[in-house]
Amino acid sequence: MTAALVTDAPLAHLGWHPVEPIAKPPVLLLHGVGGGRQAWDDASSGTGAALAAAGFRTLAVDFPGYGLSATISPYDLAGLASAVERLIDWLGCGPAVVVGHSMGGMVTQELMARAPQAVAMAVLASTSPAFGKPGGDWQRDFLQSRFAPLDAGLGMAGLAGPLVSAMVAPEMSAARRAVAQAMMSGVPETTYRSAVAALVNFDRRAALPSIRVPTLVITGELDRTAAPEVARRMAGFIPGARCAVVPSAGHLLNIEQPEAFNRALLDFVRTC
Repeated sequence: MTAALVTDAPLAHLGWHPVEPIAKPPVLLLHGVGGGRQAWDDASSGTGAALAAAGFRTLAVDFPGYGLSATISPYDLAGLASAVERLIDWLGCGPAVVVGHSMGGMVTQELMARAPQAVAMAVLASTSPAFGKPGGDWQRDFLQSRFAPLDAGLGMAGLAGPLVSAMVAPEMSAARRAVAQAMMSGVPETTYRSAVAALVNFDRRAALPSIRVPTLVITGELDRTAAPEVARRMAGFIPGARCAVVPSAGHLLNIEQPEAFNRALLDFVRTC
């Protein structure tokens, strides 16, 4: 099933229109800090096509500053959530199922806190309700470690290789690893710096009990960034939330184990 690139929308996106649509909310796929709309296409995870084959209108977005979407200023999670809300309004068909990976999961939480009417269901993949440890030192050290290759002039390609390898399961195939590295390498350096800096102030732990839509929290068995125990604890604070763990997957679970991820996603969204 072929996706169409749409640029005349609040956010550029790949759009899949099912041959036999069902009367269900559209699905928005939100990428992580090192991703883009390509995280959900056939070369990466096949998630967009799998949802469309099941009858769901599906959109894989470029966040502001990524791909073909214009950037925003200030660059923060509130602004990213507002951009997603504008896209949902632009669709004109009511609330959406929002699937957010990593940073995209944080944006999904921000969206539900600020505009709960925009979300019909939520999938929080390899994410957390707060970033790092309180106090500031951890955040400072994180920023320094992430920006060090860039400050050394290695560029996004120099950052992507080691970082992807650190995030994924050891048995991830070389072909899938190359896909993830190419995608991260293609993120503009200024956007990457802005997005990573925006994450360190995120904290929506207090908002978890207020989530009132069906929610799936899913992560990889070997994810060291959003570990299974973090996912289970997070799901425990969200009324009625489900939790799933994808075997043999690290932080890029949708690319590492696409069949298992897509199966869990479809099983969940079919209940809406």
